[in-house]
Amino acid sequence: MKFPVPHDVKAKTIPGTEGWERMYPYQYQFVTDDPVRNQYEKEMFWFYDGLHYPEPLYPFDTIWDEAWYLALSQYNNRIFMVPPVRGVDHRIINGYVYISPVPVKDPEEIGSRVPHFMERAGHYYKNWDDLEAKWKVKMEATIRELEKLEIPRLADMEDISVVTGALGESKGYHLLKNYDDLINLGIKCWQYHFEFLNLGYAAYVFFLDFVQKLFPSIPAQRVTQMISGIDVIMYQPDEELKKLAHLAVELHVDEIVNSSPEWTVVEAALKNSPRGTQWLTSLSLSREPWFNVSTGTGWFHHDRSWNDAMNIPLTGIQTYVQKIRKGESIERPMEQVRAERDRITAEYRGLIEKDEDRKQFDELLGCAKTVFPYVENHLFYVEHWFHSVFWNKMREVAAVMKEHGVIADVEDVWLMRRDEIKQALWDIVTAWATGVTPRGTQTWPKEVEWRKGVMAKFKEWNAPPAIGTAPEVIQEPFTIVLWGVTNKSLADWAAVQEVKDPDSITELKGFAGSPGVIEGRARVCRTVGEVGQLQQGEILVAPTTSPSWAPAFAKIGACVTDVGGVMSHAAIVCREYGMPAVVGTGHATKIIKTGMLLRVDGSTGAITIAR
Repeated sequence: MKFPVPHDVKAKTIPGTEGWERMYPYQYQFVTDDPVRNQYEKEMFWFYDGLHYPEPLYPFDTIWDEAWYLALSQYNNRIFMVPPVRGVDHRIINGYVYISPVPVKDPEEIGSRVPHFMERAGHYYKNWDDLEAKWKVKMEATIRELEKLEIPRLADMEDISVVTGALGESKGYHLLKNYDDLINLGIKCWQYHFEFLNLGYAAYVFFLDFVQKLFPSIPAQRVTQMISGIDVIMYQPDEELKKLAHLAVELHVDEIVNSSPEWTVVEAALKNSPRGTQWLTSLSLSREPWFNVSTGTGWFHHDRSWNDAMNIPLTGIQTYVQKIRKGESIERPMEQVRAERDRITAEYRGLIEKDEDRKQFDELLGCAKTVFPYVENHLFYVEHWFHSVFWNKMREVAAVMKEHGVIADVEDVWLMRRDEIKQALWDIVTAWATGVTPRGTQTWPKEVEWRKGVMAKFKEWNAPPAIGTAPEVIQEPFTIVLWGVTNKSLADWAAVQEVKDPDSITELKGFAGSPGVIEGRARVCRTVGEVGQLQQGEILVAPTTSPSWAPAFAKIGACVTDVGGVMSHAAIVCREYGMPAVVGTGHATKIIKTGMLLRVDGSTGAITIAR
């Protein structure tokens, strides 16, 4: 398999975007002026991280990529000493993030890291429940600290209390300090994010590796089914919608709840009756904290929370109300999923011949079940709850910048890097203190407008799924189970790219995410805003999915994604709902069109397109 040389891809600048590199940190650039770094970049294999970034990254939104770039790598390479892998390197081309796992190549070094990993990771595995409980306390305290953080406005004259209280500090100072605190809380949050995460994936990988050595032909999907049917809090926002749907029917306010797609209209109508007011009271109890779930993945500034975009959860409630009226169940088929889980587990366990192997099977499975909830639960605390609050705090910062003429609109702030914002705030504060006009009023509006044009062109660019030198065998476990990148998937992606007429493609291949076969019409949804268009029984085709899409799974017959492996969110949720899923196809949203008739085989990873 041959993939483009990274520097050749970068050199083909999109007309009108010359100089785009200044929008991102310098360490994210593929370089030609450093021979050593240039050679390293050519020898590495880089794949597009569409799992986290299905669209080009705005300059400020790079903060979360920087945060996990640091956190994942430090935990792998400096804290837990994961034997075969160091960290994950990052680059950006035309706003799209490419990543490359950095392996430990020396067998002796791998061996020397093993005892350190066993000691350090072992401490977490042995004390998982207690340590995870402490993690939740730390994480909630960080969120509360963020919620309390004030972004001060700059008045013409400071309040007299600055004098009478001998404070010795101005609002300008606190604006600078609190912006720093805001950014630091974001980085701190991601330090906590990876404290457990890779160990959670590692426990599954250890179990998968052990089972596949015992049973070489067992599909990875079968192994994942052995740890399915476990309740996690990431499903709770959706459970709150179901509870509210049931309550609407019980209180006979379901007609009002389903009367309009606009939340403001529904809310006003509900306030006119005692039962409607009762329902609204229950809603308010559900909103904190569960409606802090993001409408997207939480990685982008435009991913607003349900609390900020109430039409989204309203659509979910209305879907469930309609099902309840028809006498249909809206509950996840947990009993069936768990019964199938236990059947598969017993079947393979019964085939193990040696007592010591059976004992290790039980221990590894038990560990995987213990740690698995964190793999999903952390999403709510970090990418959803924390990020939703964070984005709104940044909008408060942007409001100050707009007041002082540095940007024309609050949403323009995302076109600036976080260090550029800090410099602009210094400009604003010193100009405010001195009584002059900030220099940024003349520089930033023009630059922001130019960057808007660049971002529009980036969105039209077709990012290659992989660049650089492909390894003979991809062995890095997280790359496989989370991103769905294997030698086979790369070959499948490359084969699709070589087809001159995409409209002639009648079959796509991906990971068998969740078993089952179904035929139905496709509905391509690239954002959560399009999920409302889904019709009952359609097959959802998306770049990736997030927990906020949960109500959609009550409608669809199957799910197909561009990116992701057997431990991606779409695969996990489909297994919990007992519906077929094929993930990591690479090109589904580019090849499949809404309305096409598909046959999805979640047991083999094959998708047939009827043309």
